[in-house]
Amino acid sequence: MWQLTINKQWPDLEKAFDWVADMSGVPQDPIFHAEGDVATHTRMVIEEMMKLDEFAELDEQTQELMFAAALLHDVEKRSTTETDDKGRVSSPRHAKKGEYTSRDILYRDIPTPYGIREMIAKLVKYHGLPIWIFKKNHSLRKLIQCSWEVDTRLLYILSKADVLGRISKDDNDFLDRVELFKEYCIEQNCWGQARPFVDDLSRFTYFHKSNTHPDYIPFDDTKGEVIMMCGLPGAGKDTFVKKNLGDYPMVSLDEIRKEFKISPRDGKAQGKVAQIARERMRVYLRKGESFVLNATNITKDLRSKNINLFFEYKMRTKIIHVETPYANILKQNRNREDQVPINIINRWSRKIEVPTKVECCDLEVVLD
Repeated sequence: MWQLTINKQWPDLEKAFDWVADMSGVPQDPIFHAEGDVATHTRMVIEEMMKLDEFAELDEQTQELMFAAALLHDVEKRSTTETDDKGRVSSPRHAKKGEYTSRDILYRDIPTPYGIREMIAKLVKYHGLPIWIFKKNHSLRKLIQCSWEVDTRLLYILSKADVLGRISKDDNDFLDRVELFKEYCIEQNCWGQARPFVDDLSRFTYFHKSNTHPDYIPFDDTKGEVIMMCGLPGAGKDTFVKKNLGDYPMVSLDEIRKEFKISPRDGKAQGKVAQIARERMRVYLRKGESFVLNATNITKDLRSKNINLFFEYKMRTKIIHVETPYANILKQNRNREDQVPINIINRWSRKIEVPTKVECCDLEVVLD
């Protein structure tokens, strides 16, 4: 069974993890967190979560997962907290940045099974959503997207503990919102499961076209499929393509660099590489011919630009995310003809956005 740590007493956690020690002294807005700093709040969240009947009903492995998520949920308040000229304290985007940090910690520092790691990272990302979902635009779309990335039952438990683990005059209102979130999930068929769609194309269309109803069934006029590789350098993408996709034509950014003698270290020249790749992709797209795009594609924004292009040409996208342990990444990178500097690999590890089925028609995860 995976555990973040056996020793769960707070002094032991502070000694074991610098990111826990960093929580001490990080201020919070007393209107919403009269209990004190981030360390105090996080300790209270863990304590309150363990008292919940819903937590007691979880299996032991899921309880360990939830402990890690609670410990990490505000990990990046340390880097995002700011005080305005009126003395109000806020931590903008701490949940999103916390997702990246959680994933990196559980990939490089504490090797964690893929499914457990991604659930923890997404719980950190979405931990505030149950409280604020009805204050957001397009709340239904956000709920459905959330259900495709995280188990909403676990999110409910974490959010409930997050409210109980604080001192605020709005506690009762926040608890009511968390319960409404649960009812909303049940009503929209999102409780503990991804909201069902008729097929993959319907799901993709819903997330890529505004004002589309989740039950809408689009006419399938797609011509072919683009297989988009995704993963850190040295993860094994090239090997996977050679073994499994050798019959497909391929647009490879590494091959373009070799062809034009462009070093991966030359940051200024990478725009030229991307432009050449885009021109070559358009050749296949105009013919409606399936092909492989072989590149790192580690951020959602980078992937979406190409996926939108493919969609314009009526091509489906299948993402194949290839992952191998960090130690293997370093080993395989050393064996590359054009090694990627370790500091760049580490920087990319801190910013990688692992793909989900929110982005594409099909997703395959290949784990070594």
